[in-house]
Amino acid sequence: MAPPDPIDPGPTPGRPDPSRPSRDQDSGVTEDRHLTTAELLIGVAMIFTGFLSILLSISGGFEINIVPVLLYFAGTAIWAHAAIEHLTVKYVVMAASIVLALAFFHFGEVLFWHKQIIFWATIAMVAFFMFKTPKK
Repeated sequence: MAPPDPIDPGPTPGRPDPSRPSRDQDSGVTEDRHLTTAELLIGVAMIFTGFLSILLSISGGFEINIVPVLLYFAGTAIWAHAAIEHLTVKYVVMAASIVLALAFFHFGEVLFWHKQIIFWATIAMVAFFMFKTPKK
């Protein structure tokens, strides 16, 4: 008859528990989470600041310079880097934001229809994420 298997008393102070990630792995995940949160906050703040100027210029009927549009698209690129998980979609949104910002910078003017497209695209984006069910 074989002796019974000894019961594992758990991790000893000198030996790490293999079922838990090490502290190095925990700190990397925590730092990444903090960076993602900072990117989300900065991106949303930039989008909101640029969008508010665009919205006020639409409703007031006055012209704006390109700075709010550049701020809006830079915020969109930062937000997409932090919020979108699917890599193809993430980099397509980032590239489109950068290309559009560079196009506005190159041409140097914002027309009324530009502001209308930015306005309605933002409304559609907010509506999409408002009705999307979160992951569990």
